[in-house]
Amino acid sequence: MTSYDVYEAELVVQRRDFAADGVLALTLRHPLGDELPGWEPGAHVDVVLGPDLERQYSLCGDPADRREWRVAVLREPDGRGGSAHVHEELEVGDKVRVRGPRNHFALEPSPRYLFVAGGIGITPILPMLAAAEAAGADWTLLYGGRTRNSMAFREELKCYGGRVRVVPQDEYGLLDLAGALGGSPRPDTLVYCCGPGPLLDAVEERCAGWPSGTLHVERFQPRGNGMTGPQGGSADAGFEVVLERSGRTLTVPADATVLDTVRAAGVEVLFSCTEGTCGTCETDVLDGTPDHRDSVLTEEERAAGETMLICVSRCLGKRLVLDL
Repeated sequence: MTSYDVYEAELVVQRRDFAADGVLALTLRHPLGDELPGWEPGAHVDVVLGPDLERQYSLCGDPADRREWRVAVLREPDGRGGSAHVHEELEVGDKVRVRGPRNHFALEPSPRYLFVAGGIGITPILPMLAAAEAAGADWTLLYGGRTRNSMAFREELKCYGGRVRVVPQDEYGLLDLAGALGGSPRPDTLVYCCGPGPLLDAVEERCAGWPSGTLHVERFQPRGNGMTGPQGGSADAGFEVVLERSGRTLTVPADATVLDTVRAAGVEVLFSCTEGTCGTCETDVLDGTPDHRDSVLTEEERAAGETMLICVSRCLGKRLVLDL
């Protein structure tokens, strides 16, 4: 789904439930009872909480239930205000603008899965477990968190018995990634991981050299390992961007992004995080070679160069043609 035909509506907060200490689950419905767009495990939505306050949350309910969407929000005392607004301001009956869903973390068919979740990273994983179970796949979940009471949806996970290993850090220490992942990829096994940056970095390091497509990760924050910098290490330079549908040609200066430039020219485009993590501003590339600096696209998608995240990515040459 492109950024210009995405679903957007005012939804009503139907329920507020605490899924763990500091984790609030919100159930959202259309005020007229209309069905919501379908979604698959791994999808997220943009929640507009106010002017310049927009956040992305993974859908963690039942994809078969088209009447409601469920998201879970971790209260972050040192955050930028989104979680505080959800926890302190949103009440049952309030309306909130929601856009989506989008999915850059889709569950691919496989006979066997290893799921690794850290903290609030359980949210996109939760519906994946149900899907894997329904498909008859062999799967296990390694789930870590600071304390047992801080780990969301533990009660819901009990139905899976020994397939789920809950590992509170204050009781058992850090997740045993070496034991879970081993030294080499297991045949016919896909690994899905979501959680804090250090966990994802550690998993990616252990899976380095594994066959392409074996590991799938979703990040809530930009990569901290330099992957968001210029490819090849050269300094940023200006370049030309052609907006095919708008019939305009703009110059992106060295100190501005593509998103900054097209918005300054009055071109409407959806965006949210401005950090290359949510995928809202993903745009089709019709010509030219993007300099990918996002934390969303896979290596295969980067190599194909068919789309780019215009909030952070740039151009490796002098000219890009975009479907804008």
